Amino acid sequence: MMTIEELVAQAKAEGASDIHLIDGLPPKYRKDGVIQDMCPEVMTQDDCFDVARFLAGEAYEEFDRVGEFDGADTFAGNRCRIHLFKQQGVPSLALRLLSDKIPALDTLGLPPAVMNLTSLHKGIVLVTGETGSGKSTTLAALMDSINHTYQSHIVTLEDPIEYIYKPDKCAINQRQVGKDTASFAAGLRASLREDPNVILIGEMRDQETIETAITAAETGHLVFGTLHTGSASDSIDRIVQVFPEGAQNQIRLQLSMTLVAVLTQQLIPRIGGGRALAAELMIVTDAIRNLIRAGNTPQIANAVATSAAIGGQTMDQALVKLVRSRAITRDNALHYAKDAEYVKKNAM
Repeated sequence: MMTIEELVAQAKAEGASDIHLIDGLPPKYRKDGVIQDMCPEVMTQDDCFDVARFLAGEAYEEFDRVGEFDGADTFAGNRCRIHLFKQQGVPSLALRLLSDKIPALDTLGLPPAVMNLTSLHKGIVLVTGETGSGKSTTLAALMDSINHTYQSHIVTLEDPIEYIYKPDKCAINQRQVGKDTASFAAGLRASLREDPNVILIGEMRDQETIETAITAAETGHLVFGTLHTGSASDSIDRIVQVFPEGAQNQIRLQLSMTLVAVLTQQLIPRIGGGRALAAELMIVTDAIRNLIRAGNTPQIANAVATSAAIGGQTMDQALVKLVRSRAITRDNALHYAKDAEYVKKNAM
């Protein structure tokens, strides 16, 4: 069987984003969003257990007991995110290749108004999208832009740590959940005593983490976080629904005062190979604050659609721009659209 070093070297050379190792199948990678074989040799159960022991190291017994392991390491000169898991009693691996360097924010194809988010002093900025939509890369680019521009203190809470920042103008502390702190919520509570200007939360997935993030924003911190949601309105609903019904009105009120922007991403197959970034950007205005407070999230999409003057755009508007610039096909735009009729009418 090929070694992890060899697999990563091949995947990197061929522009793949992920590697999958599964019992009974050849090693596979994801290239341009599609799963493909890397070589004809089939993984055996022994191969899978050997890979798990190598990657989990001292944590192998814990992995064997609980069935999952998350980590990060460098292979073939490329930093990788590791996720081991059991299926039918045998280890499988999903390994994400991370970029060798953090890309500049203005090279990602994001709406220009995203550049303004790094100059904020307080509030909550959400970067959302499905797994593999580039959220981690965008957040890293945002943090690195702050790092090279402002004299601030950045504290990150990650699971695992993916990109390693090289402090420039900022002081930076990167904390790994499960290693440096017990949980996102515990690390976030502690961060409020660590004199941060900027806090990055790898995932806002429970009530305590969300409550503390809102408190941090209310007390003058700039908080960046992620959610696995497909639009700005979905993100607001997801946050509110984490709370019991009796607390939801209060959370809507607090969220309306602290939320600054929601950036939602999708990666679409690009004409000629690779993938193009389609991004929705909601910049919170007074009108949107009123909609959040009233729980009228279905109307938020309309407010975003008419916010071009301040740099906002919907996902469908982003898809139309990509079709018009010949970056993606009209068929793919329709496949990824929220409102296919709008895209059909405007993507010429």
